[in-house]
Amino acid sequence: AQAIIEALEIYYPNQVTTKMVDFFVEYAPPPFDLAPATYAQMGQVPELWKLGYKLSDGKRRSKFIQEVLWPYIRKSTANLLKEHPCDLFLSVHPIVNTPILHALEEIPIPYMIVITDMVTTHAFWYSKRANLTLTPTEEARERGLEFGLNPDKIKVVGQPIADQFRRPSASKNELRKKFGWPEDLPVVLMVSGGEGMGPIEETVRAVDGAGLDLMMVVIAGRNQSLKQNLEDAVLQTPNEVLGFVENMPDLMNAADIIVTKAGPGTISEAFVAGLPIILYSRMPGQEDGNIDYVVDKGSGVWAPRPMDVVETLRLWLEDPSERQRVAAVSKSLSRPDASMDIAGEIIKIVNNPQI
Repeated sequence: AQAIIEALEIYYPNQVTTKMVDFFVEYAPPPFDLAPATYAQMGQVPELWKLGYKLSDGKRRSKFIQEVLWPYIRKSTANLLKEHPCDLFLSVHPIVNTPILHALEEIPIPYMIVITDMVTTHAFWYSKRANLTLTPTEEARERGLEFGLNPDKIKVVGQPIADQFRRPSASKNELRKKFGWPEDLPVVLMVSGGEGMGPIEETVRAVDGAGLDLMMVVIAGRNQSLKQNLEDAVLQTPNEVLGFVENMPDLMNAADIIVTKAGPGTISEAFVAGLPIILYSRMPGQEDGNIDYVVDKGSGVWAPRPMDVVETLRLWLEDPSERQRVAAVSKSLSRPDASMDIAGEIIKIVNNPQI
């Protein structure tokens, strides 16, 4: 959502006023108000997450669940609409779509959905009543068509990402000098996600034990325990350990390879940065399709075990031409203008709400 707001401010200054609202934290009744806080915890029990994801997916099942929940969240949804009068509602979360659209049935306010799951998109994302649905991939659009959406009301634009990815602040060499990274070693950016999820510590130790000729830059996110463990570790490989960062565009543009969980945002950012991708972890169900997408397109590999990561790194270090080939494929999949294009669609609807 922040990337979309940023694009509106940059490319359509003073044309709209935006307000980002977290429905779960600010309006949802218990236990739904705990949803954001429990996401990272669910990463520790992936099979339970997969079960819930699969059981709630599908046309009939999702409709039944929404009908059961509606009486419970009706008041919360009404409060949201009352406290935030607007010319357009834009959703970046699947669960809120049906209840808000239900509440909007008698209120002529357009509703737009920006799908932020890459391939394995949940049924909750799709509603025929939305004025426009924007997807990150053709695969996500095709699923919307299977749910009966009007082809004219669902478009592929890409994943919204920070504008700095399309306009790097400096050259790769300049960024490496700024960070104090060596110019003669490949730099591997190892990302655990904002919440520090996945077996990143085991992977770091495996790469270190392999004695590969590289530098590791590890993003521990908000996981302070992980950050401390890695900082305290006696590693032989040149490394830098960071916590939660806000300069990911610069870090990616300065790196040579990325090792990350299969989150759609990081994958899309890696495409724009032209990085070969090693995926080592995923949220089952939700992110399975992301792995298939990366592997099938040839922009990276699936390496669920630490030694799989090591062997891929070894291959790419021994054969730089292969690494460069994968990097080129990754770059070819990028949609650097996604946030700008989404902002443009917002302006169209605001100026012509009958669209």
